[in-house]
Amino acid sequence: MSLPDEPARLELYHVTVAYGGQLALQDVTLQVPHGAQVAVVGPNGAGKSTLFKVLVGLLPVQAGQIFIHGRPLGAHHDCVAYVPQREEVDWRFPVTVADVVMMGRYGRLGWLKRPKAYDRAIVMRSLEQLGIAELADRPIGELSGGQQRRTFLARALAQEPHILLMDEPFTGVDAATQETTMRLLEQLRDKCVTVLLSTHDLNLAATHFEQVILLNKRLIRYGSAEQVLTPETITETFGGQVFWLEIHGGGQRMATASHCCPPEPIDSTKRR
Repeated sequence: MSLPDEPARLELYHVTVAYGGQLALQDVTLQVPHGAQVAVVGPNGAGKSTLFKVLVGLLPVQAGQIFIHGRPLGAHHDCVAYVPQREEVDWRFPVTVADVVMMGRYGRLGWLKRPKAYDRAIVMRSLEQLGIAELADRPIGELSGGQQRRTFLARALAQEPHILLMDEPFTGVDAATQETTMRLLEQLRDKCVTVLLSTHDLNLAATHFEQVILLNKRLIRYGSAEQVLTPETITETFGGQVFWLEIHGGGQRMATASHCCPPEPIDSTKRR
């Protein structure tokens, strides 16, 4: 079955997930429209990574339904790409950067099929897009944290997904990787790829994403940044783990999780 040409619509209805005897997500219902870029915000243990793992089939759903392009989760071949947190990857595995990025093509190659010139061209294009083409033959374990993060972003691009899930992509990376990632988000926006990105950074969510999900095992609020990022909803999401900053020139206030660095004052002209 071929995928639709339109970007992916993502729908969750009453999704509940539990593992290890603990409830991870409870009765989550939301609809992400075609080509949206959505920040998924919540404290540690809120279920952000769990949500992403469910969407790529790494964890089962105990209750509820998930649809992509209007069809049940799993009906589409290689539609969703996932960039995990760096801590979840075994960097000692003996593969090169190009090998890792080629893994993004395996779902399209089929069982026991060898990559063709077209696949190798996509791998090289993805490496170039992330600015790491010169690292293609380097062992993945020898790279810096930022370079490793770019490698996994390149792998996701090589998959040519309709939905891209990025789990805390700005944690522990250098400024150059952050800038490269932001440029990538712009390119994906132009291609109408649906993006969900988890983050603790409320300033980032407010200034760079048209929609925000506040999550703490259950859905607290979902909508535009203006609708979602209010003192009441942020406090409900983070509890006592927030502090408040006065925003220059407006009288509005913004919060940030207490274990994160304080954000710069928000410039509303930066909102895309």
